[in-house]
Parts: sequence; structure tokens; C-alpha cells
Amino acid sequence: MAGRRAALEAVRTGRAHEVLVARGSRSTPALRDLLDAAAERRVPVREASRRELDGFARDHHGVVALVEATAELGERDLASWPFGGDDIVVVLDGITDPQNLGAAARAAEAAGAAMLITRIRRAAAVTPAAVKASAGALLHLPHARVANIGRALERLKDAGFSVVGLDERAEGTVYERPCPPGRVAVVVGSEGEGLARLTREACDTLVRLPMHGRVASLNAAASLAAVLYAYVLPSRRS
Repeated sequence: MAGRRAALEAVRTGRAHEVLVARGSRSTPALRDLLDAAAERRVPVREASRRELDGFARDHHGVVALVEATAELGERDLASWPFGGDDIVVVLDGITDPQNLGAAARAAEAAGAAMLITRIRRAAAVTPAAVKASAGALLHLPHARVANIGRALERLKDAGFSVVGLDERAEGTVYERPCPPGRVAVVVGSEGEGLARLTREACDTLVRLPMHGRVASLNAAASLAAVLYAYVLPSRRS
């Protein structure tokens, strides 16, 4: 994991087994927080050349954390996962850009989501760039990668979830459609195509964000953050 913030989260979550710091790095509060956290959790810290760090990532800002591979969940885990009574699950249907994946994961984790679900194919994988964009959220948030989003949504419904799709073609806005009570899965599609047809058909409710300015839409991660904080959370965690 490259960058001081991502490395700090990797240390805090127990995923990091070694931290590499560029020789001659200037001491900053962020670097001191990282070194203190590593010392507290007994994670080795080693000085390294910038050439060595460049071999792990280009945009490392002088810090790389070497981490254990994250355990990946699958479709079958959805049926046995110990979800709470009002849990939120975020489903990304075809987000292909790692930066968008990271930003969406950051919004989901900040809003208290219990899980993130993404496609296996034609979707962004969890890369160092995605983890960095997530500010480490991808190290905290349980993440299931599934072959079929529609089938995953059916499993969530079997587990008591209502499925809400964010779709700019929806008739009602987030201010006009009440958020379902209990467990809610929020589905966001790709920025270019939106929700796939079968995904739209699998949703219990479709809502859109009203656009009052000149731009036609927000990006996927910003849309997700808006619907979580303006629509889902006020209905249950006020």
C-alpha cells in the first residue's frame, strides 16, 4: 500500500507486515503517526531507496506498506454473513476505474456500510491505487466480488434486504421516495451506462438525485455519498 495514509490504515488494521520509508524522509506529523502506530503494533520499519519504493508504486510519497492479501468474499458468503438489523450494503455495478472504486469504498465505509459488493469481470480490482483512493477504507470494509450482480441481489433479498437502485432515469428523487426500513442495499452503476437492465429490474426501488445546476450528473462515488447521507442514513441513524 503506497502513501502515508494508506500505510497507516494498513498498520492499524493489522494487515501490514513491514513498512518501507524512503531514506532521508522529512519528519512530518503524518509520518510520526505512522511510525508510532508501527511501533505500537510491532510492525518492522525499514529504510529503503526511492528506486526500491518505485518498484512497488509510482505515487508512494516516500512510504510503502507491505500487506497480507485481503480475504475475498464471494456470492455464497452473502447467505451466511451475520448482517445486522439495519445494515447497509453498497453494490457497484460495473465501476471500472480504480480511483472511483476507492472513492466509493471510502464513502461506503464512512457511512457505516456492512459490505461492498462488486463484479468480478468488467470491473475495477482492488489495486494499490484503489486502496490509496479509499484512504484505507478497502482495508476495513468486507468486500465480496461476484460473477452475477443480479443473483447477488437476489441473495441479499433472501437475507431481508430492500434493494434501492440509483438511476438518473428514475421517476422519483431521493426527496420523493421514502427509504425502505431495515436492511438496505444501495446499487450504483457505471458512469457511462448506469445500471444494467437486469440490475434495474432486480431493484425494489429506483431513485435519482435532482440536478439543479448545469451539469447533468455527479460521478459514481459522489452520487453514492449523496444518496447514503441524504437518503439512507437520515431514515435510520438520525
